[in-house]
Amino acid sequence: MDRLTGPDRIGFGAGDLAQNLVYTAVGSYLLFFYTDVVGLAPAVAATLFFVVQLADAFLNPFVGVFLDRHNPPWGKYRSYLLLAGIPLAIFTVLCFLNPFDSFGVAWKALYAYAAYAGFTLLFTFANIAYGALNASLSRDTGEITRLTAVRIFMANAGCLAAMAGVPLLVAAFAGEVESPVRMALFMGFGMLPSFVFMPFLPAFRRFFGKKKLFFVFMSVAVAGMAALYVLSRLWRVADHPGLVYAAQFVKASGIIVATGFMWTFVPEVITYSEHRTGRRISGIVNAVMGVFFRLGMAFGKIVSGLVLAGTGYRAAGEGKVSLPTEPRAWLLTMAGLAAVAVALLVFSFTRTKERVVMDAAATDRVTVADLGREFRRNAPLRILALFFVAAFAMMSVGNAAGVYFMNGLEAQSPPAREGIRWLVCVIPALLGVIAAAVIARYPLTDALVDRLNREIEEKGMKSPN
Repeated sequence: MDRLTGPDRIGFGAGDLAQNLVYTAVGSYLLFFYTDVVGLAPAVAATLFFVVQLADAFLNPFVGVFLDRHNPPWGKYRSYLLLAGIPLAIFTVLCFLNPFDSFGVAWKALYAYAAYAGFTLLFTFANIAYGALNASLSRDTGEITRLTAVRIFMANAGCLAAMAGVPLLVAAFAGEVESPVRMALFMGFGMLPSFVFMPFLPAFRRFFGKKKLFFVFMSVAVAGMAALYVLSRLWRVADHPGLVYAAQFVKASGIIVATGFMWTFVPEVITYSEHRTGRRISGIVNAVMGVFFRLGMAFGKIVSGLVLAGTGYRAAGEGKVSLPTEPRAWLLTMAGLAAVAVALLVFSFTRTKERVVMDAAATDRVTVADLGREFRRNAPLRILALFFVAAFAMMSVGNAAGVYFMNGLEAQSPPAREGIRWLVCVIPALLGVIAAAVIARYPLTDALVDRLNREIEEKGMKSPN
């Protein structure tokens, strides 16, 4: 079994930290940027997100095949930490640029489509390659769990930095005297549990078992959502910030542990496939997961925008918001995050080494049709894919709506306030229940995965470097 050092795990995790730094900034704040800074209608912005994510889901199989069939000189998957990751950082900045401010809504929307489509395509390459890299570092189930714990811990560090840091940086660059601390704290409490609970992920797995872990922590998440809903109905959000932060912490604790743990399942379904077929098509499996990940994100984005539009959301006026809308401040903020992401990606590239990949002969046989065949014959993959739809839709809705929840909620009309509450609390809770029901059907136990790995090694299926 392949063992990794602490610096190896941290180096690998730095890649997820970088990706989540920029992806969380886009996922949490781009909808607000389009509605309140650029001036696009919520329905227009929602349609943009939906169309691009849907197209991206269609492209995922081709990206997965491309990755599995090509062997760049810097590493089969690790190369894309640089080849896709650095352009991804550039497009993060472009998403928050508004060069056609005086040209009308059509030009604004056209530019937004182009920038967001470029960002999404590059993220697809970087993310699928990174997911495949996770399954290429070791076969050891315990090592994969430790690696995933470090990875998710660092990924959540990127999420925390983006969610809490963006409001503060935007305010600083805008020269605001009153910093949006309450919004930053609320968004930060949405990621803080990762530092409290994720180091104990292997222990949680041993204590609860795979499935019970999901049920327990998803129940915690739903309880936090219910508390947020009740608090926002009883009082002004700003009047009882301590209670709001506490409810947000409870909600996030459940979501982070339950959804963070799901990444340990991806190498398992790759092993299951390899045992059945003799080929370790990591790119294809991660492409399948990418399809459903994007479908979940697309659903979450369209729901967020349509609920805002349908309930009459309007950008709050001066004096009623805590988050500045000065375009230059947003651009400088994203440029800073992108620069940090590039440095992290370079570091991750230097610390990763692929150990478990297909040989050239197996690589040449990979086709797009493999994705469909793999999905049909791999029952654990189908179940995990459906879980990804529900889980990422839940996170997409909640993350995008959080900024509206803490940004002049009481200044909105009663229907718009209720719509925002539904986006933050009710809809994610329903999706969380669905996700838990799906994962209950997942069939791969730890003992079974260990047996499959042993049999693969005994048959000599392990590919050379």
